[in-house]
Amino acid sequence: MYSIVFLQSMRHSSIPSAQLVVQHCKAKRIKNIIISPGSRNAPLTIDFTEDPYFSCFSIVDERSAAFFALGIAQHLREPAAVVCTSGSALLNYYPAVAEAFYSGIPLVVISADRPVYKIDVGDGQTIRQDNVFHRHIGYSAHMQQDISHARESVAKYAPKWIEGDLEDNLQKKIQQHNDSELNMALNVALKLKLPVHINVPFEEPLYDTALKPAAVPLVVPAEEKEESEIPEIRTYTELWNASSRKMVLVGVNPPNSVEQQFLNYLAYDSSVIVFTETTSNLHNSHFFSSIDSILAPIEKRKNREELFEKLRPEILLTFGGLVVSKKIKAFLREYKPRHHWHIDSLKAYDTFFSLNHHFKMGANGFFQQFMPHVQLAKSDYFTYWDSIRTAYKLKRREYIDSIPFSDMYVFERAAAAIPENYQLHLANSSTVRYAQLVDLKTSLKVFCNRGTSGIDGSTSTAVGSSMYADGPTLLISGDLSFFYDSNGLWNNYVRPDFRIILINNNGGGIFRILPGREDTENFQRFFETAHQLDAEHLSKQFGFDYLSVENKNELNTALSDFYSVSDSPKLLEIHTPRVLNDKILLGYFDFISSVYK
Repeated sequence: MYSIVFLQSMRHSSIPSAQLVVQHCKAKRIKNIIISPGSRNAPLTIDFTEDPYFSCFSIVDERSAAFFALGIAQHLREPAAVVCTSGSALLNYYPAVAEAFYSGIPLVVISADRPVYKIDVGDGQTIRQDNVFHRHIGYSAHMQQDISHARESVAKYAPKWIEGDLEDNLQKKIQQHNDSELNMALNVALKLKLPVHINVPFEEPLYDTALKPAAVPLVVPAEEKEESEIPEIRTYTELWNASSRKMVLVGVNPPNSVEQQFLNYLAYDSSVIVFTETTSNLHNSHFFSSIDSILAPIEKRKNREELFEKLRPEILLTFGGLVVSKKIKAFLREYKPRHHWHIDSLKAYDTFFSLNHHFKMGANGFFQQFMPHVQLAKSDYFTYWDSIRTAYKLKRREYIDSIPFSDMYVFERAAAAIPENYQLHLANSSTVRYAQLVDLKTSLKVFCNRGTSGIDGSTSTAVGSSMYADGPTLLISGDLSFFYDSNGLWNNYVRPDFRIILINNNGGGIFRILPGREDTENFQRFFETAHQLDAEHLSKQFGFDYLSVENKNELNTALSDFYSVSDSPKLLEIHTPRVLNDKILLGYFDFISSVYK
C-alpha cells in the first residue's frame, strides 16, 4: 500500500482532479516535475510546488522543457513529468514525446485543458487536446471534469451532466474514472518505459486553494514483471554452438545496464564478433567499436562481395536501442543472416528484414539463462576481422597526423582530451557519427537522442540529464543543432561544471557527404543552410565563459584549460572549414581501405 503524507502548512488547489493528479504522482514516486508557465495549469502548479516532496523546475519553452525532462528520465531511468497550459503549448511537447516513444523513456505529459463544452466553440487558447499524441504514446488518459468545482458554470453550459443524479454520487463516479485513468497511465510509464499523456480539464476559478485535499486517491501499484524462461532454449543454443560466424550487434544502452561478464565471455569466442557503438556504453578490448571503419573500406574494394560474404554472420544477435551506423544496416539487409534474434522485453524491430525470433526479456535475464549452455567454437571469424581492425587503427593514426585542421581532426583531438568519468552528450547528426570513428575513454557515460535522431533537443536533454549527474557533463554539438535548441540554455539550471564543445562548420556539413549532391547555390541554401553565425553573444547572454579557436595550436591551448574548475559553465566554439570536411572524411575511408589488399 502507498501512504501519502500531507503537511499542515501546505496549500492545495481547490479542484479535486488537480489534487488527484499530484497525489498519484507522489504515490508512484514521480518526483521531478518540469512546469511551463500558464494560467489553465495553475491548479497543478499550485499543488506540485506547494509539496516539498517534488523537485519542480520552471522552463518557459515547452519544447525545451520536454527535452529537459527527457534528459532527467533518461539519466535516472525513471519517469519525469512535464506540466503545461492549454492550447498549442501542448503541441510543443511532441518532438520529445516521439523521442521518448522510440527510445523507451518514461516521459509523463500532464496538460491542463478547457472544459469539453468550451472546445470548438471559438474559445481562446483551445485546441482538441485529447488523444493528440495517439500514434506515439503508451497511454492517453482523459480525465473528467469535476462537477463539485464551479458547479454554476457546469449547470449553465452543460446542464445534462447533472440531470438525474445527486451531485455527490456523480462526483464519486468522476473520481473513480479519474483514479482508473491515472493508475493506467502512470503504471504504463513505470512498467513499459513509455511516454504517457494525462489531459485534465479545468473550469475557472483556477487559483482558489484549500488547506486540506478533498480527494483521496485509490492507488493501484504497478505490477512487477518476473523474468520468463526462454522456451526451447536448447534449440537456440544448439544452433549457436553449431555456427562458426556469430555477430552480436549492440544499439543504445544506458550506462551500467548490462552485466559485462556475459559479453566478456562472448568477446573471447573466436566465432563471435561483438559490434558496439559509443552509445552502447559497453567496453572490451575485443569489441569492435568503429563499425564504419570496418565496412566503409570494403565498399571501395573490387573484391567487396567476397569480403562481405566473409563478414556475413550465420546468426545475428541484437539488443539495445536504435543503431547509428547506416552502413551496418545496409550490409545486413543485403547480406542477411540465416538467423536474427533480438532481445528486448517489449519490442523487436525487424531492422534488417530477417528477424526470426524475439526473446521478450531483458539482456541480463537472457544471457543468464543462455550462457551456461554456450560452448566456445573454433573459427577464424574473429581472428581475421581483428587483424583488419588492428591494421586500420594504425592507418587511422597515420591519417589523423597528416590531415589539416578540420572536423575529423578536431573530433579526434577533442575526444582524447575529455577527462575520465564525464557524462558525454552527443548531438545529432554529424557529431554522433564522428564519435563512432574515435576511441573514447571507457569511463565516459555516453548519451544521444537516437530514437528519432532529431537535432531539436540535444542541448535541453543534456542540461536536464546533468541535474543528477555525479560529475561534470560535456555536450558536443554541431552548429545547426546548437542554434536550433539554443533555448535549452534559457533556464536557471545550467551547472558551473557544464561544458559545451561547439564544432561550427557554418552549415549542415553532413549533407556534403551524401552521394549525388552538387555544390550549387540551392544546395548551400536549402540543404547545407550555410551561415556566418557564431555563439559568442549567446554564450554571454546565458552566462557561459566563451572561447573561440580556428587552428590546431589554438585548439590545443584551449583544451588544456577547458575542463578546469570554474564558477561558470564554459563553451568552446571551434570554427572548421565548411568545404574541406567532407573530403577529409571520405579520404579517411579511402586511406584505410588499403588494409584489405
